[in-house]
Amino acid sequence: MSFSILSPGRILFGRGQAAQAAALIRPFGTRVLLVHGASGRFAPGLSGQLAALGAEVQGIACAEEPTLALLQQALDQTRDFAPQGVVALGGGAVLDLGKALAALIPATGDVLDHLEGVGKALPLMADPLPFVALPTTAGTGAEVTKNAVIGVPEQGRKVSLRDDRMIARIAIVDPALTDGCPWPVTLASGLDAITQVIEPYVSCKATPYTDAIALPAIGPGLRALLHLAVADDAPARDALAWTSLCGGLALANAGLGMVHGFAGVIGGRTGAAHGAICGALLGPVLAMNRARSTGDARARLDRVCEILAEVLGCTAEAAPEALASWAHGAGLPRLSALGVRPADHDDIAQVAQTASSTKGNPVVLSHADLMQVLGSAG
Repeated sequence: MSFSILSPGRILFGRGQAAQAAALIRPFGTRVLLVHGASGRFAPGLSGQLAALGAEVQGIACAEEPTLALLQQALDQTRDFAPQGVVALGGGAVLDLGKALAALIPATGDVLDHLEGVGKALPLMADPLPFVALPTTAGTGAEVTKNAVIGVPEQGRKVSLRDDRMIARIAIVDPALTDGCPWPVTLASGLDAITQVIEPYVSCKATPYTDAIALPAIGPGLRALLHLAVADDAPARDALAWTSLCGGLALANAGLGMVHGFAGVIGGRTGAAHGAICGALLGPVLAMNRARSTGDARARLDRVCEILAEVLGCTAEAAPEALASWAHGAGLPRLSALGVRPADHDDIAQVAQTASSTKGNPVVLSHADLMQVLGSAG
């Protein structure tokens, strides 16, 4: 048995931890780039705290999932500022843009030199700037991963900028930052978080480390999401934030699977929210993987379905469909509502088979299997 563990140098988790952010960021330098969401509701507070400590702050808003054009525009806006550190305060899209900027501001080549799939996937020649992540949604786990997802609409794909050095120096996961998050965002991002503790656990790249953090987070994460559908409270937000963090750590070390193999392709084509795509696919992919797997892979999938069944109040056999039914009943759109046409299924299935995330799937699924999954999720 052999494996490695990649994680940020320091992770702070819990309510109130965001109060330490400015003091932890300031030692990285006097010029700080602050990437935030469209509303920027927490940005003025953090910016003011940094300024009080003698830092000059440049803010940049990320209003959508980053694309190649948006990333290039952000680089053009920020390089002259010459930041000494980058902070991302927002959802997964914000964290991805911040991570990419930290990696590429010191770089001298073209962005495409380093992108996977559509570029040369060359390693970074210069060390990234220090990066600090503060998520305001519970879903992607991007605060603890080594890649930034970038959309390339011209090619209908989402691809990664990836390097071990892109891991955050500090990840601050304060569930209070997720309080009051709108239900559609909570639902989609929460289902992404649950997907990201399930896929690494059943991944063919799973390790004892990823098993230890992924499996125990599945049930509490789903219970929290079901609770938040009825009432918004701190304990449920805390539990979902913990599941998201565990998912990020697990996927960074064990990879993902077919849900994310599909999601990168569909997201690149439609621009639909990543979490919503994952949520729509999770049940159908689980059912197909369970039907096609044997041995240890089947045992792991059975265990996942048993956990889901206990929370949902159904049999393990019915758990994938019960999860999908609950999610759509709670407001999650189907793939067709996200812009996926039946005529697109064949091409999506072909491209998804070669996606990097697909390599972690516990069983090789045929083209016909993938078509069936898309039909079920459509």
